[in-house]
Amino acid sequence: MKKQCIKVVLSCVAISLAVTGCKNSSSGGKNVSRATGWKINAKEGGFQYNSDFKEQETAPGLVFIEGGTFTKGKVQDDVMHDWNNTPTAQHVQSFYMDETEVTNVMYLEYLDYLKSVYPPEDPKYANIYTGALPDTLVWRNRLGFNETMTNNYLRHPGYSEYPVVGVNWIQAVQYSEWRTDRVNEVMLEREGYLSQEAKYKPLEGEMGESFSTEAYLNRPESIYGGQIDSLQGKMKKDSVSTFAKRSSGVILPEYRLPTETEWEYAAQAQIGSREYNNYRGRKKYPWEGDYTRNGQRVGRGDQLANFKQAKGDYGGIAGWSDDNADITAEVKSYKPNDFGLYDMAGNVAEWVADVYRPIVDDEANDFNYYRGNIYMKTAIGEDGKVNVLRDSIVYDTLPNGKVVAVNLPGEIKMVPVDENETYLRTNFSSSDNRSYRDGEIGSSRFYDRFADEEDKDESSKRQMYDSPRHKVSKDEEGKIVREYDKSNNRTSLINDEVRVYKGGSWRDRAYWLDPAQRRYLPQYMATDYIGFRCAMSRVGSKSKSKNKTPRSKKVRN
Repeated sequence: MKKQCIKVVLSCVAISLAVTGCKNSSSGGKNVSRATGWKINAKEGGFQYNSDFKEQETAPGLVFIEGGTFTKGKVQDDVMHDWNNTPTAQHVQSFYMDETEVTNVMYLEYLDYLKSVYPPEDPKYANIYTGALPDTLVWRNRLGFNETMTNNYLRHPGYSEYPVVGVNWIQAVQYSEWRTDRVNEVMLEREGYLSQEAKYKPLEGEMGESFSTEAYLNRPESIYGGQIDSLQGKMKKDSVSTFAKRSSGVILPEYRLPTETEWEYAAQAQIGSREYNNYRGRKKYPWEGDYTRNGQRVGRGDQLANFKQAKGDYGGIAGWSDDNADITAEVKSYKPNDFGLYDMAGNVAEWVADVYRPIVDDEANDFNYYRGNIYMKTAIGEDGKVNVLRDSIVYDTLPNGKVVAVNLPGEIKMVPVDENETYLRTNFSSSDNRSYRDGEIGSSRFYDRFADEEDKDESSKRQMYDSPRHKVSKDEEGKIVREYDKSNNRTSLINDEVRVYKGGSWRDRAYWLDPAQRRYLPQYMATDYIGFRCAMSRVGSKSKSKNKTPRSKKVRN
């Protein structure tokens, strides 16, 4: 009897060990490969990977926006009869967005950095700083006294937390790129890949270049003018430099302008009116209700956004029921929407990433819709390595004569993708996709195509999108020559350099506060009512917390 009991116990132990062994060999644990059984992150070498990564960290200034499906372009009113926001069903992946619009003090930090690293007194750097300066003259009006804002709005502490204006679309994109590099410097310092003094080295003005995230990932030994070895952090061991990779999970995705679809989804914030997997009703504004005034007991009657209430009425009657602003207002002056985002209606309108077209082509794509893709790749030098730009700063003269830097020293050179990447592909066939299926027959064909054959010479062929062609050039003395296109035959203001801006502003009536409304402006132009905020893509899971099905509702097997 005793022997039989011992046999039974031994059998159970053997089965238990076998099951455990199978489980361990199949799962492998987080540091054992389920593909090969090799150790991951072994001290002896082999495959190294961040197996402890949980989820993407929320970067400075951002708010998490969980993605979902919504109806883009569903406006309550269309008194303008633009026919440019036909409702379409779209899905947006989860992303992050700035809690507020980029403020004057945030932008001044950017200007101060450029001025320190690339002194404008140095002729080769002069246009880097001046090209980033906002146009403070946007405040001027032929019949208005606004010189106080012209002289003070950008730099005076009284306006420090007001949204920056006078910034064109190109400048907003370049600010986003700069912000990406500065935040990733801090992340690498925190994780021990860079020393604490590394980020301040470029500010001494001797290096001539700053940290670039893409250069660090592609050719880390070139960072900080090749001085990266002396600026290593605690991760450096036995005099061997250690660099982070994308697989390290330390480098954050880039700050960028939100797409139009992302911006509209975030502004609507339908999450506040969601019941299970449905939306309750429709929203005209980022807040609940069909009115612009507060209906709650606290603050009843006050405006919920900063906008032009009527002709000559930019701030209401002083005191009672006033929106407390005549021009822009300090950020966070009004309640946030249900995503926690401030000023998604009013204050300033905001640049988004998209190239403008009157029709949204949802037949081509209804997932992360965006028009504006120009696919690039890293340039490879004759030595077979990624080409890092040093002294060859490239400048671009915009149609209005403003000179901006296309690249900064220390960045890697990018070139358009070629047939090696596009050959026999079904998802894209060219580098520049801004005009792909833009929805108008006349945009891709000459609209006088039915004219007599003898009239069809090159001078008579006119396209639907035939915008003015102003020219900026330099004479023999290097002075800028501006030529205005005075032709009366132009048919449109639309081209591939025209960008969408969203949201109402302090200059706009309530009609434009509807998140679905859309307008456009050339990307090189700036105004006193357009600002911007940054966004960042989310990598990994869609949600930060899973919605678990209650036990009582679980489906039985």
